[in-house]
Amino acid sequence: MTMKISSRASPHPPFGDAWPAGLDVRALLDGGWRPTPFREFVLKIVSRCDLACDHCYVYELRDQSWRGRPRAMSREVLGRAAARIADHVRAHDLDAVTLVLHGGEPLLAGTGLLGDAVRATRDAVRRAAGPGPDGRDRVGAVVQTNAVRLGTRELALFDELDVRVGVSLDGTAAAHDRHRRHADGRGSHAEVEAALGRLSSGPYRHLFAGLLCTVDPRNDPVETYEALLSHGPPAIDLLLPHANWSEPPPGRGDRGETPYGDWLAAVFDRWYAAPRRETGVRLFEEILQLLLGGASTTEAIGLSPVGVVVIETDGAIEQSDSLKSAFPGAPETGRHVFTDSFDEVLLSPFVAARQIGLRALCPVCSSCPVKKVCGGGHYAHRYRDGNGFLNPSVYCPDLLRLIMHIRARVASDLSRMAARREARDGDPLPPAAG
Repeated sequence: MTMKISSRASPHPPFGDAWPAGLDVRALLDGGWRPTPFREFVLKIVSRCDLACDHCYVYELRDQSWRGRPRAMSREVLGRAAARIADHVRAHDLDAVTLVLHGGEPLLAGTGLLGDAVRATRDAVRRAAGPGPDGRDRVGAVVQTNAVRLGTRELALFDELDVRVGVSLDGTAAAHDRHRRHADGRGSHAEVEAALGRLSSGPYRHLFAGLLCTVDPRNDPVETYEALLSHGPPAIDLLLPHANWSEPPPGRGDRGETPYGDWLAAVFDRWYAAPRRETGVRLFEEILQLLLGGASTTEAIGLSPVGVVVIETDGAIEQSDSLKSAFPGAPETGRHVFTDSFDEVLLSPFVAARQIGLRALCPVCSSCPVKKVCGGGHYAHRYRDGNGFLNPSVYCPDLLRLIMHIRARVASDLSRMAARREARDGDPLPPAAG
């Protein structure tokens, strides 16, 4: 891939001298590094929400830029974003990309704008790059929703356009309504349950992408997992609350406790010990894959280059919105769909820092024996006022606890398998690599 370095100075968010503001992208390119194209395009189709969740990183933490943005993406911005995505797909001959309809709460956009977003992007990519190698559209689509407004009209549109649906649910009614409430304090669990009934069974089941659950150690881990499991999700995402060294996560003290690691380890044991595969839990599957020498596919763990980019309602091109938890302006790239290509965004030091693997780790992480599995943790969780993102994750003890727990369980099982084989065949398994 040939990259052009813009003659314009790359705009930077207000980092000052905090890392990675001084990362020399030209030196990286001269040394042979090449950026990884974006494959996931998050459209912030609306900038408002119909819930007032107290753990929301968009509305409740440091970055409040949503207040100055249009409530919904205009057709003009949408058309330009679609064209930029198409240019990127053509330039890099990407066989498949994902369009994520996001917010705020994307269903506030209405079915008209949601449908236009998917159709415009697919049409633009088809004109620019043709169909994918299998003859189908190169653009897969997914919507991430709180599901309060997920009715049959929305589901019919998603069925027509083959848009998969991810739903945010934090477990039991008590666990969910602890955080995910309306502005007047009413819980939203009953509405989400009703919506999941429409989605997870009957003619729309094939659209169900999975459930997203934000971890709260105050909720019973197994009870939470089984409440999620009751909806038959094809996958579950367990997310650590977005926090950092300057805004620590709730429930974490200074004495080396690992409440989040303990909670996740308990869920892992329940999931792993099931007599059959009940669902996928992405965090656990990623860690298992990494322990066995594979690569990660999520920014939460591992060292794989991050290939996600966000287009805000006003057309601003930004990094992952999770960075809003760090400081005002943290996701900014200074680029816009009306004036800049995604290739220019790839050459920002702030984007490059999330694609250079081991070179982006701080000294503490670089000397850690599980660095290739942990990967320093989620990038947003490394931030500290004063030195930016050159730190371990604020969840470092929890991640180490979980990774070592999973490694011990897998090692124990492999030892038992080897012993059974040796007893049966008299032929021990060869030692594992490394």
